[in-house]
Amino acid sequence: MSASSAALPRLLGGFSSEERLVPPADESPLKSTHCQKKPKFCCWFLVLFFLLVVFWCCVVSWWENFPLHKHYDGFSNQCYKDKEPVFQVNQKHSGMLTETHTTTEPPTVQPGIRYHQAYPRNYQFVMDNRDVCKSRTPFLVLMVPVAPHNVAARDAIRQTWGKESVVQGEVVLTLFMLGLSNDADTEKIKQENEQHHDLIQSSFMDTYLNLTIKTLVIMDWLATRCPTAAYAMKVDSDMFLNIDNLVMMLQKPGIPKLNYLTGMLMWDRPVIRSKDSKWYVPEEMYPDPQYPTYTLGMGYVFSNDLPWKFVVVSKYIKPFNIEDAYIGMCMKKLGLAPTSPPDPSQFKAYNSKYNRCEYSKIITYILGTSEELKKTWNDYKKPGLHC
Repeated sequence: MSASSAALPRLLGGFSSEERLVPPADESPLKSTHCQKKPKFCCWFLVLFFLLVVFWCCVVSWWENFPLHKHYDGFSNQCYKDKEPVFQVNQKHSGMLTETHTTTEPPTVQPGIRYHQAYPRNYQFVMDNRDVCKSRTPFLVLMVPVAPHNVAARDAIRQTWGKESVVQGEVVLTLFMLGLSNDADTEKIKQENEQHHDLIQSSFMDTYLNLTIKTLVIMDWLATRCPTAAYAMKVDSDMFLNIDNLVMMLQKPGIPKLNYLTGMLMWDRPVIRSKDSKWYVPEEMYPDPQYPTYTLGMGYVFSNDLPWKFVVVSKYIKPFNIEDAYIGMCMKKLGLAPTSPPDPSQFKAYNSKYNRCEYSKIITYILGTSEELKKTWNDYKKPGLHC
């Protein structure tokens, strides 16, 4: 923070009792012995004091009406403590969070103000289930980004790992994040949500290049709609998720309760500059030759104090289209780093073929189709030993 920015709170907060030059309460400035002896000095003092008061009132009035004043209100840890949504933690999870917060939503961006295209407050929720965390306090919220038209993927998850509402004694909630699409049937999506009450839709265009927007909108929803959750996971719709193993990992005594991000860690990954690549990022979007350490986007887990911090810090980070690496940049800007999971072998990407014993030990695997997910899940859940 610059010296001038640091001085703003002092300027706007007024002067100290010493700096105001106010006489004692029991002594009128017009009747003081000092003023009787030096009437000219007394008059000049009154004029100066009056001008200072007028100036101070003008500064405060101007600053309150200046549309960017919230943007420049000091980006520091204290900023997070003052504006961070408060976690009203279920008694069962009372050890999860150590700070006291409020449930007030973060300030809405003023009309016409845009930090950048990926800032989630540029968009509005056109479909929401904002009360799902009020009736029960989730230990874990699974947020699944999925295309609006991909009903098959949502139904497959609802029939497999997404149908588990209580896992290892903990409440788990599964929700789907959608954007807008020209080829989606709006009425059918509405009917789907009326049936399942698990869809959230925002006003950004749902495309591959907008995955960073989609991810930040997920973070915004968690911060404003579900601050009571202890943990959350962003998990892709083509994943096999061993939800039991995930919850047991998070229940381990040594798992951090704050500033925690884990998954399959990516170290020293180079930025792809080939225009033919799906993961191409031009230098003007991200000039550095490699990304900071990040967690692979297929599925990463985080403590639920982080979403609000990601939303705030994203104002200061130029967006690029590799969403998981962007979250890594947010962590770096916050002075944090992803943490390796207790057993890194549990977060896996691809496998050559299904093995019932292997799937009983892992947390994630990427699958090919929704049908494969249902087939794999049904076999995995059959009675009998896995190994």
